Amino acid sequence: MEVEELDYRSTALGELVLRRRRDPVLHNEAVLEVKLGDDFLMSSRFTAGEIALAELGIAAVRAPQPDVVVGGLGLGYTAAAVLAQDAVRSLLVIELLEPVIDWHRRGLVPLGPTLTADPRCRLVQGDFFALASAPLGGLDAAQPARRFDAVLLDIDHSPSHVLDAQRGAFYAAEGLRSVARQLHPGGVFALWSNERPDADFQRRLDAAFAASRAHEVRFDNPYTGGDSVNTVYVARTAA
Repeated sequence: MEVEELDYRSTALGELVLRRRRDPVLHNEAVLEVKLGDDFLMSSRFTAGEIALAELGIAAVRAPQPDVVVGGLGLGYTAAAVLAQDAVRSLLVIELLEPVIDWHRRGLVPLGPTLTADPRCRLVQGDFFALASAPLGGLDAAQPARRFDAVLLDIDHSPSHVLDAQRGAFYAAEGLRSVARQLHPGGVFALWSNERPDADFQRRLDAAFAASRAHEVRFDNPYTGGDSVNTVYVARTAA
């Protein structure tokens, strides 16, 4: 199997690698992958969940011209799916790892030029979880009191499988309330998970928001010969 390393960086969370490989299972299709230490963060072969996060989250928004936050940039599929909707007024993408933003600005990943050329989109380096927990708001460091119509989160593998143990508190009810406070009335919080719906997590969502729903996203997996399932949780604040 042919593997080409496109970028390598040492980060506080471990070794970050962007690579491209020719996969014989996929008839030598070129696949982009992001690894952080031993974790595979993303593959360009599996993007249905990331796209569904944007589509389901924005579909639940009632504002005619929503202002949107995406937590986690990755290969850019969620952000690009948000921008594909003309009604979106602005998109703020918060990414912890500066090299990931750099990949997009340098055009090392296919969606980079799309994101960086759209005047509605702003890519910023920052810790989404720290910004979301700020008591007076703060997802947009340039406008600390700013509120949003939708916050879409795709950083950890799932609420129970986090990349950094210190983030675990965010997925408790009080942590979820912190992001709810950053939304306009009737605003939407949506979360991608690599696992099937978790009833315990949905109870925590219901304690923090006025309503929530778990959507199963099924897609073909050529490595297993069947379907795989992601979950997109969509929650709404009271109007």
